[in-house]
Amino acid sequence: MAGASFFALFDDIALILDDVAAMTKVAAKKTAGVLGDDLAVNAEQVSGVKANRELPVVWAVAKGSFFNKALLVPAAILISIFANWLIVPLLIMGGLFLSFEGAEKIIEMMTHKTNKAEKHEALVSALNEPEVDIVQFEKDKIKGAIRTDFVLSAEIIIIALGTVANKTLMDQVLVLSVIAIVMTTGVYGLVALIVRMDDVGLAWQSLKPSNLFNKLRNKIGSGLLMFAPRLMQSLSWIGLVAMFLVGGGMLTHNMAWLHHISDFVLGFLPVGSSVTHTIVSVLLDGSYGIIAGLLVAGLLHLLAHILPAKTKA
Repeated sequence: MAGASFFALFDDIALILDDVAAMTKVAAKKTAGVLGDDLAVNAEQVSGVKANRELPVVWAVAKGSFFNKALLVPAAILISIFANWLIVPLLIMGGLFLSFEGAEKIIEMMTHKTNKAEKHEALVSALNEPEVDIVQFEKDKIKGAIRTDFVLSAEIIIIALGTVANKTLMDQVLVLSVIAIVMTTGVYGLVALIVRMDDVGLAWQSLKPSNLFNKLRNKIGSGLLMFAPRLMQSLSWIGLVAMFLVGGGMLTHNMAWLHHISDFVLGFLPVGSSVTHTIVSVLLDGSYGIIAGLLVAGLLHLLAHILPAKTKA
């Protein structure tokens, strides 16, 4: 009897873990859209740091990210327990914020013509100045990256919480904890690979082609040097698209009237065409994200112009 109870306990644990794995997979899919922006932003944050200090800086930011999530996960659980009604407004705010971030990037691309290469050269020349405090420069970089990470981590935790809002407290704790650990490890592991990719490429390209193996590494090194900047650029664009898709999706799923508009539009599509429905649904979410982001950005820019004028008056 005791043995049967013991094995029954193992069976219950296995079922719980299976449920948590399934819910974590759903939550990961929902939050994956934020990762393109997360990767691009964090990789850009360590730009300008000396090559031999890139990995220590990434590790310092990763530790800050773990600390951020150590604060955010309990906060999310407390909201779920004591203020469950806050989850939907927070998801809407998260959707608006993501859409606003995307709109700001578009506005910046349209209004700021400064060449990125010129910015990079200015940064390098500034770092070569003897009066520049490199230690303080690194600390400022790390603090800025951790602040940015806090916002992105909050978005990830809010989205994940929304997927398990109706589950048990234990399920919520396990899913949010797994998401926090996996996302942080994955993001900063990839950031470390991205920031060192060009250094590896340069080292391999510089090898003397004394044998077939070195010739092969020369070619791979040249490929890495060409691929690294394109990867960064691709991540920025993927992140931008993801902001509107994820932000718009969060608005659609938490604002009934937007959901009704989508249902109305999808009602005109032929029945049984699931692929077409999915594509149109995604495009609608992206459209809502773009419109919402531009509206919020426009309103904030208008307020920024009005308030200083009133202060001067």
